[in-house]
This record gives sequence, C-alpha cells and structure tokens, in this order.
Amino acid sequence: MSLRALLIGDIVGEPGRAILTRRLRPWREAHRVDLCIANGENASGGSGITPDNARELFNAGVDVITTGDHVWKRKEAAALLQAEPRVLRPQNYSPLAAGAGVGLYTLPGDVKVAVINLLGRVFMKPADCPFRGVDDVLRQLAPVTPNIFVDIHAEATAEKIALGWHLDGRVTAVFGTHTHVQTADERVLPKGTAFICDLGMTGPYESVLGRRTDRVLQASLTQMYYGFDVAKGDVRFSGALVEFDPQNGRACAIERVHVREDSTP
Repeated sequence: MSLRALLIGDIVGEPGRAILTRRLRPWREAHRVDLCIANGENASGGSGITPDNARELFNAGVDVITTGDHVWKRKEAAALLQAEPRVLRPQNYSPLAAGAGVGLYTLPGDVKVAVINLLGRVFMKPADCPFRGVDDVLRQLAPVTPNIFVDIHAEATAEKIALGWHLDGRVTAVFGTHTHVQTADERVLPKGTAFICDLGMTGPYESVLGRRTDRVLQASLTQMYYGFDVAKGDVRFSGALVEFDPQNGRACAIERVHVREDSTP
C-alpha cells in the first residue's frame, strides 16, 4: 500500500501561514496525505521563523518544517531549533550550529520517515558540501528507513538537478526550495526518486517573490533602499504531491500542486 507526502514550497509571511491555516487540513483530507513537509524559513515577516510561527504551521497541519539560508534571521530561531525536532536547519551548516539538519519521524502504522535539509553553494553563502554531507547521513540512515525526503534549498537549478541524480535510487524524493518560482520539471528518476527543481511559493502572488511590487520597483529604479514588505494579494500555496512505497522507499508518482485561495479542495 502506497503513502502520500505533500511537499510545500517557501511560506512567505502572514499570508502564507494564513492560507495553510484555512486550506491545508481540508486539502490533506481530500487527497489522503500521510505526511506534510513545508519550508518555513520565510514564515516570519518574509524572513526567518519564530516559535509562534512554527506552532501556527503545526496547528495548520504541517508535520515537518525545513528552512534555509534565512533560518537565523530571528533571534528566537536558535532556541526553537534546539527544542523542536520537527524544525530543521541545513545539515551542511557548521556542526556547532543550533538544532539538527536531519529528522526521523514515525507515521501511523509504524512507518519510519527521515527528512534531510540541505543548503546549496552556488550563488549562496559558504556552506559545507551538500553532496558529501548527504552521503554521510545516508550511511547512518540506511539501516533505519528507506523513506527519505531531501529539501535542497538552493539558487542554481543545475546544482539541484545534479543532487537529484546523485541521490536517485537512494532517497524517496529530492525537492528544491528557495527561488519561490515553481518549476515544471517534476518526474520520477529512473531508479525511483521523485524530483522537482523548485516547489514554488506559498504566499501572495500579486508581488515580486512575495514582496510588495511598488517597493521592489522603487528599489530597482532608484538603487535606493526600500523595505521589502510582504505583499497581500492573490494568495496561493504551492508544492508537490509524492506517492511512495513505504516498503522500499521508491516513489511511484509526483504531481505539482498549486492551490488558489478560492479553489475547491
């Protein structure tokens, strides 16, 4: 019997949190979702995450929260990561950083699932190698579970695609986050790993990547500083639905998800 995992792209501010509060549980029920993983690194005012944000997302129906390069933008984040194993930071950050980059969780029926959070290096701030880092983790997870989901929070599509091929047949799914633009390249790779370059954004689409268009345009035209406030219009949530066999961890199918505020479940 196969299971279903809903992977949700970058949640931007209050609009992103709000649409999940209103829409996620009905959507999960309608599509028989067994596991929900969401990237929450922009959940707090468009940058960072706080304990209150995490609590709101868990109450909305998210099971595991991944993050990325903005994880430390809120001072409360370190304590959150230390106390809450369902919130992850990139595994290839310093081992001295607060929290963990890998989580092991148990679904109903005693199905073990692992989630790994990685950070890309191309056009990003320095981090350890995500390829070698994930190899080390997989050696530890091999005797524990075949059901492994990898969030690669990265800028470059080529780096994400390369990681997908590197992990094909070794994990259940590799999904990209960070760019806030959903890609149309979802597929199951030859050895059974579901892949998509970027899940897209959960937040206001009448915007520039979730930020007010007038502020971004003013900054672009004048080269002056303007606060990039979170926008409010046309809120949607975006991601992918992966069906997988929990016995061997292989993906059976992957489908893009894009839900508008006024759409039916």
